[in-house]
Amino acid sequence: MDLSARVAIVTGSGRGIGKAIALKLAEAGATVVVNDIGDAEPVEAVAQEIKAMGRQSLPVLADVSSASDVARLVAETMAAYGRIDILVNNAGIARDQLLLRMSEEDWDRVLAVDLRSVFLCTREVLRHMLKQRWGRIISISSIVGIVGNPGQANYAAAKAGIIGFTRSIAKEVASRGVTVNAIAPGFIDTEMTQRLKEEWKQELKKQIPVGYLGSPRDVAEAVAFLASEEARYITGQVLGVDGGMATSALGI
Repeated sequence: MDLSARVAIVTGSGRGIGKAIALKLAEAGATVVVNDIGDAEPVEAVAQEIKAMGRQSLPVLADVSSASDVARLVAETMAAYGRIDILVNNAGIARDQLLLRMSEEDWDRVLAVDLRSVFLCTREVLRHMLKQRWGRIISISSIVGIVGNPGQANYAAAKAGIIGFTRSIAKEVASRGVTVNAIAPGFIDTEMTQRLKEEWKQELKKQIPVGYLGSPRDVAEAVAFLASEEARYITGQVLGVDGGMATSALGI
């Protein structure tokens, strides 16, 4: 997979899965705009790792649930590189709670960061991708958006929304050389899962047919493929990177 001369924006790429995606795209040759919210240090660190590979990278702090911040993120990318070829909608949060205890604030914030951001970023970059008649939009959904999970109604709704959004926009832009796909990770070994008690981890593994948690790199490899020319005939799809968990949960 050769992504040389391609420019990518990866939202939420200061750590975890987003960081792995940014590094993998750079490894494949892409120029990468590293985005996150809040602390500038992780974003700068990822950008420096990419530059150490001999690739170009631009760190941009922006709240991708804000239309004005998204417009600035895209404008800074265009000013620096003159094009946007790949968008990875990775930014996301979770605020888990049983529905009867869930506040409107927790519902609204998760939907804003996890779903509204996908709408805002996709709409903004499409203006440029359609003109150049080439683009790759890849959004990170979740197995939870397919099978649901108690205590995560807000997160599940947002991630399921990404799937419907992806399939709709794929049909809108397919004739202009832009593909739109989603990835639905299962349980991935990140800082969040590393904080779980060991017995809980073992219970999780029992739900995964391959018997182990995935790594951020597993998701990143799938993103790099969907971003490549080799995936030109794939659009409107949801790729599960879950060790077979969704298939097992759905009884398929």
